[in-house]
Amino acid sequence: MGRIKPQALLQQSKRKKGPSHISASTAIFYILIFVVLVYFLFATYRHWSKRTTLQPERYISVYEDENTIVESKKSDLPEYAVVITSKGSIIVELYKESAPEVVDEFIDLCQKGHFKGMLFHQVIKHYVIQAGHNRGPGATEDWNLLGKKYASMRHEAFMLGTSKGKYFNKGFDLFITTAPIPDLNEKLIVFGRVIKGEDVVQEIEEVDTDEHYQPKISIGILDVVLRQMV
Repeated sequence: MGRIKPQALLQQSKRKKGPSHISASTAIFYILIFVVLVYFLFATYRHWSKRTTLQPERYISVYEDENTIVESKKSDLPEYAVVITSKGSIIVELYKESAPEVVDEFIDLCQKGHFKGMLFHQVIKHYVIQAGHNRGPGATEDWNLLGKKYASMRHEAFMLGTSKGKYFNKGFDLFITTAPIPDLNEKLIVFGRVIKGEDVVQEIEEVDTDEHYQPKISIGILDVVLRQMV
């Protein structure tokens, strides 16, 4: 058997130790993995950047929706009240803007039937007629001057109000002025005005009363009906 020459063995060893070549399919596989990884990182970046941008807009949208709901609730409140008395009906426009808390309580009491059967127990000509819980003789002079929290408007004729003293003590009488009375500004909270039925107010004003301004015949409120329009 012939011997392999040392020089031939050296060349074979060099060929075995040489770098191995990567196949085309393997190279394509690694490239695809790299592309997918880059795409994933890019998509993640876009997602978080969009979320950061849209977050304030979402909060603004929610805030605007809440404001819309509040405004809608305000517009749904009744604007008028029909005071049905034993002498006829008196239609009153409610001042929701100038006395919102008082109007809200008035509406709540109407819905609970608070004013049904309430009597006009004080009637003073050219002054006021008052419906509420009778406190006996001298009730009209028993004014409580609490509550300068409310800056009531000038009390013209046919204005609807409630006593500050009663209101701040969880009571609610009704007063309708029959003449301009500026000295009542510290005593009444005006929350409406008569727009129809002035003749009914005047008829109540003209009833006979005793020395304590109490009507000699019973005149009462049969009901108060709330309306959005008249």
